[in-house]
Amino acid sequence: MRRLPLFMIASLAFAGLLAGCKPEAPKHSAPSQSALDIMEKVAVGANRCWFKSGDPAFKAYSLAPELTSFSGRPRILLVRKNSADIRPLLVVQAEGKPARLDAFGPMMNEAVAPRIRKDVVRWANGAKDC
Repeated sequence: MRRLPLFMIASLAFAGLLAGCKPEAPKHSAPSQSALDIMEKVAVGANRCWFKSGDPAFKAYSLAPELTSFSGRPRILLVRKNSADIRPLLVVQAEGKPARLDAFGPMMNEAVAPRIRKDVVRWANGAKDC
């Protein structure tokens, strides 16, 4: 029996871990709206409910909306507040018409992930509540 090199075994194990960590994407039901329409609603809701309200779950982060996108994927990013590390911890984006909504990043593997998913879907569907 032929043995696999250690780097191949490690690569396969890492790929398996990544596949198991992919969170479920938020689902919404707004078939006639564009990605930009959806993401404008989500950005307003996130800004109002997560940041302007002083929500403790989001106090360490700041919102970076990127709604004007030439890629056709308007999005919002959450980054660490007052940090030189600009890598996003959460990306919420929409694409296409009807819009397909997606949320990913390290925060989607934390305890706040179900709340993020629920809030994003609610705002994407037009709700304005927090």
